[in-house]
Amino acid sequence: MDKAVARIRRALEQGEKMAVFGDYDVDGITSTCLLTDFLRRRGGQCLHYIPGRLEEGYGLNPIAVEYLHSQGVQLIITVDCGITALEEAQLCARLGVDLVITDHHECKPQLPQAVAVVDPHRLDGGYPHKNLSGVGVAFKLAAAIDGDQEAVLAQYADMVCLGTVADVMLLQGENRVFVTRGLESLRHTRRVGLAALMEESGCAQESLTASTIGYILAPRINAAGRMGQIDLATELFLTRDPQRARELAHALCELNRLRQTVESEIYQQAVSMLPRDSAPEAIVLADDSWHQGVVGIVASRMAEEFCCPAFL
Repeated sequence: MDKAVARIRRALEQGEKMAVFGDYDVDGITSTCLLTDFLRRRGGQCLHYIPGRLEEGYGLNPIAVEYLHSQGVQLIITVDCGITALEEAQLCARLGVDLVITDHHECKPQLPQAVAVVDPHRLDGGYPHKNLSGVGVAFKLAAAIDGDQEAVLAQYADMVCLGTVADVMLLQGENRVFVTRGLESLRHTRRVGLAALMEESGCAQESLTASTIGYILAPRINAAGRMGQIDLATELFLTRDPQRARELAHALCELNRLRQTVESEIYQQAVSMLPRDSAPEAIVLADDSWHQGVVGIVASRMAEEFCCPAFL
């Protein structure tokens, strides 16, 4: 963490162009928006980049690195991804772009060669709370840069709570504090995008719970990544325009309804392909028409329903 903080502070002081690189689920979106907003508020020249689920897939990739380099980015900071980006780290080094990795996924034996690799699962680390979400780690980085963890949590508890619940993290230790404080923050959120999304989806802010996040808010935010329109979600978190916030919230709810329709169609097709005379020991099915952003949900549903592994 000390190396990550030193490099980012230098970038802030010298006016270097930075990019926050995230993931397309709720944890990745909140991580990206939290750190981007935090750095911009401190005068940072910072853009954000979340790869297209269908075009680029998950994680740091050569297309993104080359693009960010062409935009004059001197420092890439990953959130909720990057712990396995060995080749991409080498590409950054060749291009002269510094790389700071923050992630919460399990580490492989070899870590990427970056300026800093911040991950609670590091085997050589002693951090007591291993079950942080990606946004939890991004928050820790922001708090370390700022020096006042309490002040940063007061500003971003809503985002940390959303990512922690949506990524189904254990609600123990720090996570329990994040969610408790975050639910209170969401009930009185100053973020116009979140307020608009809660209103559009019929959530009563005063009675918001973790279940509300898991079953109502998170699917609508996730729909942006699943259906290939990730910018709707990032703009929702970053906008300060109430009218634009309402438009984005409406678009996300519409997108989620489309996702539900597509999911139902894939599920019906997949079930119709199963043999009717015996229970499957495993399910392996394919169709060229199935939407790649949605098949994962259907596979999970079928694995649970038929009590066997499912591959779609």
